Amino acid sequence: MTNGITSAAAAPPSDITKRSLPASIAIHTLLILGSLLMLYPLLWMVSASVRPENEIFSSTSLIPSSIDFSSYLRGWTGLDITFGRFFWNSLVISVLTVIGNVVACSLAAYAFARLRFAGRNFWFAIMLGTLMIPYHVTLIPQYVLFLNLGWVNTILPLVVPKFLASDAFFIFLMVQFFRGIPRELDEAAMMDGCSAWRIYWKIMLPLSLPVLATAAIFSFIWTWDDFFGPLIYLNDMNTYTIQLGLRTFVDSTSASDWGGLFAMSTLTLVPVFLFFLFFQRLLIEGIATTGMKR
Repeated sequence: MTNGITSAAAAPPSDITKRSLPASIAIHTLLILGSLLMLYPLLWMVSASVRPENEIFSSTSLIPSSIDFSSYLRGWTGLDITFGRFFWNSLVISVLTVIGNVVACSLAAYAFARLRFAGRNFWFAIMLGTLMIPYHVTLIPQYVLFLNLGWVNTILPLVVPKFLASDAFFIFLMVQFFRGIPRELDEAAMMDGCSAWRIYWKIMLPLSLPVLATAAIFSFIWTWDDFFGPLIYLNDMNTYTIQLGLRTFVDSTSASDWGGLFAMSTLTLVPVFLFFLFFQRLLIEGIATTGMKR
């Protein structure tokens, strides 16, 4: 047994590399094929956005026979309201949602992770329990509440709850991250006369940039792609988000503008891609280190 272990340990690195090379090639081949399979619909949509209208569904090829950007112009200005209005509405709602989630959820998470108060574990369990409640269960009570407040057909139902720490997932995520920060930092700050608020602002937040970026990215993407919420609360076309704007290109009673739909769908991916590109390092770090002791 000892000789077997010794011979395996003494094997040249080149032999180990040769044995693992076929497996590595097979794994990477499967990953590449899977990636191409997942990317094909996206690439086809981009290709269809620059095709003439009569050629969109005539081929599954990714290379168009001719380039035509008229779909972008038609999609941007073809409605009663320019598509830029929908972009602006989505941007305002998404940015406010990000700010609300990051600020409110970090405060709630700091209280659960660092402060001592009566019933802390009980309220934390209640908060986790809300994750198990389907959104549709609370939809009607929320709608009635916002209707009585006169908020329907405004962005308030989509934004105000975010400033009240309504996303339990982000609270839980931040609690796990905050618990990984050594308490000795809090104790040292208290000895220097720092209050709980100052510890949160000067110590916890600067050390928690990865998890804050993770919450910001997910909040932005989920809000930017949200269709159901705006569909319920926004009735005026001037308040439509991009998802509701895209729906206007498809009409069951008349001809649908597929070229305009694909063109505007392509444009709606740009902000999400850029947002993720700038914060991907913090996102990966936040997910990888959440819950780890440092």
